[in-house]
Amino acid sequence: MNIETVKEQLKNVNYAGLDRDIVSLGLIKDIKIEGETLFLELISNNESVFGSIEEQIRMLFKDDFKKIEVTFLASKQTSTNYGSTQAPNNRAPYAKHIIAITSGKGGVGKSTVSVNLAVSLAQMGFSVGLLDADVYGPNIPRMLGITQEKLQWGEDDKMIPSENYGIKVMSVGLTTPRSDTPLVWRSSVAVSALIQFLEDVNWGELDFLVIDMPPGTGDIQLTMAQELPITSSIIVTTPQQVSCDDVSRAIMMFRDIKVPIGGIVENMSTFIAPDTKKEYAIFGNGGAQNLCDTYDIKLLGKIPLTMDIRETSDAGRPAVATDDAIQKGYYREITKNLLLEMGLL
Repeated sequence: MNIETVKEQLKNVNYAGLDRDIVSLGLIKDIKIEGETLFLELISNNESVFGSIEEQIRMLFKDDFKKIEVTFLASKQTSTNYGSTQAPNNRAPYAKHIIAITSGKGGVGKSTVSVNLAVSLAQMGFSVGLLDADVYGPNIPRMLGITQEKLQWGEDDKMIPSENYGIKVMSVGLTTPRSDTPLVWRSSVAVSALIQFLEDVNWGELDFLVIDMPPGTGDIQLTMAQELPITSSIIVTTPQQVSCDDVSRAIMMFRDIKVPIGGIVENMSTFIAPDTKKEYAIFGNGGAQNLCDTYDIKLLGKIPLTMDIRETSDAGRPAVATDDAIQKGYYREITKNLLLEMGLL
């Protein structure tokens, strides 16, 4: 067996957690054969995969070599010279404008707003990328109908974003073997993954990079503010008081870390009965407007809770891309108001 044959066989060794082999990932640094001994040098910083890779290699070549020596070398890691909120880095120089969308709590429709805003911008002729930074609840692939797609790598060793509805998309949901694979990551690992999505994805030149943040006021929000010059942000809430309480904290965090707030979106503003079309304020009235009045922030728009929006989101058809003019109108108004607030219209 020669070196070329060994390298070809190594394509059968998978990297744990990714649907890729160690050769296509570029982890092979050196292969040597001396007599009946195989020497392999691999590049990886992830110690958790060492055992799995070495075991696969030993099983693969157990009948070909009497001795197998596998050495793991540290690779050059992504820069961890983090910026500050006063002087953030710019890890996305390819994007003219960066819009962060967040919420005080989960379940208020933040990802739905992110998807429809991104598609609405694309419909206006802008080049748009959507980064799903909600690593523990990556819903963007389902809402854009790309759940069956998997992460791909280009010849330049950069990840290729998925595309649908005229936007480029990257989500950790595209990297897992199955849709129900949990990401049991500490925040430092999640932050490193997001920085890689910013720097190692072939986004091309973008007019807008829309970032769907996780809910709350944690590490990822802080890191994005340190690593990106965020142009504007949207905070999504329902009218319910407990949701508004959490939004108050998100507003204060963004102000503390100097992230411009473009406005608030009130989702599930009312429930519209599908049969009678009667509106019910099931989550209360005026929650978002009270926040806007208290903190002097613009109310970008209100979106009712309707069967149509829920069904199209679950089916991977963003409301703004359907034939329903009423559904489209909610998100197009929000998009227009945000651009006005940013001075771009």
